[in-house]
Amino acid sequence: MILGDFSKALAQMSDRRFLRVVLLGVALSLALLFGIYALLSLTISWMMPASFTLPWIGEITWVDTLLGWGSILLMLGLSVFLMVPTAAAFTGLFLDSVADAVEDRHYQGLPPAAPLPLADTIVDSLSFFGVIVGVNIVALLLYFLVGPLAPLLFWAVNGYLLGREYFQMTAIRRLGRDGARALRKRHSGQIWVAGMLMAAPLSIPLVNLFIPVLGAATFTHLFHRLQARG
Repeated sequence: MILGDFSKALAQMSDRRFLRVVLLGVALSLALLFGIYALLSLTISWMMPASFTLPWIGEITWVDTLLGWGSILLMLGLSVFLMVPTAAAFTGLFLDSVADAVEDRHYQGLPPAAPLPLADTIVDSLSFFGVIVGVNIVALLLYFLVGPLAPLLFWAVNGYLLGREYFQMTAIRRLGRDGARALRKRHSGQIWVAGMLMAAPLSIPLVNLFIPVLGAATFTHLFHRLQARG
């Protein structure tokens, strides 16, 4: 059943509304990361003098250059870690577009979903970003302890987070917060498995940028299937 939800979502990835959300999420994520890098570079330039003199060594003029290159390497490393949660958070802002595209093709005749207030959407997306980054920072310590089982831990942790947040954001459009939470609790096992299916490709470069949209579409199918079961 879950693989069927995933397959239907994957088959619709060429939909213009899907691609639009992917491009918006990636563009906004890159803009945010570039802004963080620019702020870091300005801070380094402001704190470090152009040159200074050390006893027995003389004038040092290359420290700011070294720190500049170091900041580039730091941001490249952080981008690998932050790109996916950032793209996922931004995608949450446009989740309605993905869910509407799925429902227009597969669930015709439904009444219009209640639009989420923009303020609530922003708060939910920021909360999701904070939780997924915070939990993964803590999980980094555990990855070293579990050794070869680290990928399984990564899938389990991120699968739970992705499943919980994406199902909640999808279901809330039709059931409200309380109804969405109740449905999620009744089917928490299936939702976790579907989340792990989304988490598995997160470590594949470029492919992982499509996961937020693919996840939103998959959980739209999963929501309608579970709701139909009652």
